[in-house]
Amino acid sequence: MSESHHKTTSDIDYILISDAVGSLVQDVYHSANVQFPNAPLHSELYPFIQDKDSLIEALHDAEDYHSGVIATLINQEMHQYAKDFCADKGLFYQNILADILFDMEKRLDKAPSQKPGIRHQLDDHYYQRIEALEFAVLNDDGQHPNRFEEADIVLLGVSRTSKTPLSMYLANLGYKVANLPLLPESTLPDVIYDINPDKIIGLTNDVNVLNKFRRERLRSYGIEDPNIYSDDSRIHEELDYANDIYAKLNCPIINVADRSIEETATLVLMFLQKNNQL
Repeated sequence: MSESHHKTTSDIDYILISDAVGSLVQDVYHSANVQFPNAPLHSELYPFIQDKDSLIEALHDAEDYHSGVIATLINQEMHQYAKDFCADKGLFYQNILADILFDMEKRLDKAPSQKPGIRHQLDDHYYQRIEALEFAVLNDDGQHPNRFEEADIVLLGVSRTSKTPLSMYLANLGYKVANLPLLPESTLPDVIYDINPDKIIGLTNDVNVLNKFRRERLRSYGIEDPNIYSDDSRIHEELDYANDIYAKLNCPIINVADRSIEETATLVLMFLQKNNQL
């Protein structure tokens, strides 16, 4: 919120209002914004808006910048005030939770608690996420393969196929994930063949993308080309080896080229759901 005072009126396209930390409203906003990759929009988050004074301050900023307002407000009075304000000022307004809460109230014939931030209480899902994150860290990059059978998901792939960030993203959703790098010179742990192949996902990438990523990684270490790590023939060799492994395991393959972590994670979960692993 403090940053908004340093912006020009053309800078803030949307003001995001939340009565909690704001992760939900940010996730929804960014899911929409990424559909316009060549025309980025600018937003400002106003978290912990739990009283009318702070809500009015946020709405006045929206009026000043003529910003759209996207909200996750549980309190009905706060929601109605924001809705009326934006309608009066000619501003776009969307409370992501309003229609959902209204429909649930009708179905249950019961009023919602209107307590913000309940989703962040220390419930069973919270502890499941913590356990999954700890598992992902301990079983990253092929560590402790003897524990791979405990995993909900096992990711295989050559270097620079997003194994680690994908593992952490899925772990944050509550899934225990292990990942293993594939190298032609390395022996695949026997345990891989004991794991249900429906839990295994093979990751791959385009040669030109891998070459670019690997060269950038080498430069970050102060190593200049040429280097076998980024050589096209070496990359082809690694990908051929990985594809042979995937064929033997009969596991699904996902090409991560030009895909965000979120998109790849969605495909992973779709494969697992299809194979009755979720």
